[in-house]
Amino acid sequence: MDQLDQRAALGEFLRVRRGRLRPADVGLPDLGRHRRVPGLRREELAQLAGVSVAYYTRLEQGHGQNVSYEVLDAIARALRLDATEAAHLRQLARPRPRRQRNRPHRPQRVRPELRTLMDAMDGVPAYLVGHRQDVIGWNRLAAAVFGDFGALPPQERNLVRQVFLDPATAELYAQWECRACQVVSNLRTYAGRHPDDEQLTALVGELSVKSEEFRRLWAAHTVVDKTHGVKQLRHPLVGELVLSFETLALPDDCEQRLIVFHPTPGSPSADALRLLASWSAAPGAPGGVQADEAATA
Repeated sequence: MDQLDQRAALGEFLRVRRGRLRPADVGLPDLGRHRRVPGLRREELAQLAGVSVAYYTRLEQGHGQNVSYEVLDAIARALRLDATEAAHLRQLARPRPRRQRNRPHRPQRVRPELRTLMDAMDGVPAYLVGHRQDVIGWNRLAAAVFGDFGALPPQERNLVRQVFLDPATAELYAQWECRACQVVSNLRTYAGRHPDDEQLTALVGELSVKSEEFRRLWAAHTVVDKTHGVKQLRHPLVGELVLSFETLALPDDCEQRLIVFHPTPGSPSADALRLLASWSAAPGAPGGVQADEAATA
């Protein structure tokens, strides 16, 4: 298989979401032990969305090519989807025309100006992610906090691979399950937009073979757009780090996002980060990737 099966993904997404709803959640009587399936039945969901059971069944079978946005919005409301989940449903049911999907991805590069900006972020870890959550740029302090991306082959500089296949990264995150859910959710969102990405298919296949936890989270079809929050880290050199993060989408390339981390001023984490910054500035410390080294498909 050279690409993800978007029809299957549509059906799985609808079934998983339907299975998470209880009748009481939508104002229907709960028959308890007389129900043969968890969650809502197809006919109940169809009734809530105002479509026929046959029509909804076809959607769960992956036949969504001609469905209207109005129907998709009605189904999204019936399933209690949020804005991110509803947008994902639209991507699965109404994919881009094949002539657009088959266009090759342009190489992902770090603009020189962005490279300069990241280097100028004194005391602030920052890295840039592109397709499939590939890390395509970072500054010295990001390498000191999250590991030396430059020591990895370019094809292995990927946040999802790190979380599931790198023991040091798994140990770094105090709340590993939350981090794992986040990166899988981001990858699911990307897959909805780019099911034809062969490197994505290879990545999902590799992780599915090597990680039972990835298989479980991938099957959950969770999509959440978490652009800011707090990360709790257990750094091997300076101990606990509590860092807030902000995700900044680049206006000239929607597939590139700059992730910036910062501690609370005056906190122990701020002191620890300053210590790491002094070490990372020493000669021979891991550095950031150059723009011409960052090109990926």
